[in-house]
Amino acid sequence: MINPNKILLGICLLAIIGCDSIEDKKGRFLLKGNEKLEENDPKSAIVFYNEALALDSAYADAYFNKAMAQLRLHQLDETILDLSKAIQIRPDYFEAIFQRGLSYLDNGEFYKAKEDADRLLQLDANNWKSYFLTGLSQEKLKKFAEALVAFEQASILEPSNSDLLVNQATLLFYQKDFGKAKEIISKAELLNPSEPNLHNLRSMILFEEKDLDGALISVEKAIAFDNRQAYFYNNKGLYLLFLGKPEEAIDLINQSIQMDSKNPFAMRNKGIYYVMQGDKISALQYLKELSEKYPDMDLVQEYYQKAQAL
Repeated sequence: MINPNKILLGICLLAIIGCDSIEDKKGRFLLKGNEKLEENDPKSAIVFYNEALALDSAYADAYFNKAMAQLRLHQLDETILDLSKAIQIRPDYFEAIFQRGLSYLDNGEFYKAKEDADRLLQLDANNWKSYFLTGLSQEKLKKFAEALVAFEQASILEPSNSDLLVNQATLLFYQKDFGKAKEIISKAELLNPSEPNLHNLRSMILFEEKDLDGALISVEKAIAFDNRQAYFYNNKGLYLLFLGKPEEAIDLINQSIQMDSKNPFAMRNKGIYYVMQGDKISALQYLKELSEKYPDMDLVQEYYQKAQAL
C-alpha cells in the first residue's frame, strides 16, 4: 500500500527544487567557477562563468571573474572585453575599472589606461589604487614627474605597500637621482626584504655607479626570490658581459629572450655581446634597428658606434 505521507514528501521536494531561483542557480555557477580558479584551472572556471551568464546576461560579477580567468590564460583582449561588459552594467565597478586599466597597460594601450585611472580618481580619490594606476599610466606615457607624485600619494594612503616605494625609486632611477632612489629602496626593504624588484632595481643603480660586483650580487638576490622574470636574467647577463664573462652572459641573455622575445634591452645586450666578440655583422644586426627605434636607450648609441668601427 502506498504511503500518502511519502507522496506528500516527494511533492514538497519537487516544489523546493522547482522553486530554485535563477539567482540561486547563477550564484552556484559563480561559486563553482571561483573554486576552479582557486584550483588554478581557469579554462574550467570560464565554463562555469559562462553558465552563469547564460542565466543572466547582466551578471557583472560573472563577467569580472571570467575576465580574471582569461587574464590567467594571457588572453588580454578577451579580458578587456569582459571587464568592459562588467563596467557597462555597473559603471561604478571600481575593481573592474582598476583591472581593465592594468590590462590596458599590459596591452600597450596607455592612453586608455590613463582614462581608467582618471575614472577611478573620480569614483574614489581616497583609494591608493586610483593613484597607483595613475602612476603606472603616467610612467608609460613618459610623464615621470606626474607619475612620481601619484605613487607618493598612493604610498601615503597605503604606507605598508613596498611595491609603491619601488615604483617611486624606479622613477628616480629614470631621472638619474640614484642617491634618493637608493634611500627609498632601503625603506621598501624594511617593509618587505624578499621583494625581488627592489633587489633588481638596486642592481641597476649599482651598475650605473660602476659597482659591477654589487650589481651582480643584487640581481642574484632578485632571481633567488623570483626565478620567473626574464629581465632579471637579462640584467645578470649584462653585468657578466662587463665582468669579462661573455659566454656565461650570452647564455643568460638568450634565456631571457626565450622567456620574453619582445624585450629590446635583451636585444641590446646581445648586440653588445657581439661587439665585444668583434662580430661586426651580428652586432649591427641588433644595434642598427635599436638605434632607430630606441635612440635614447642607454648604451645603444655607444655600442652602435663601436659596431660600425669594427
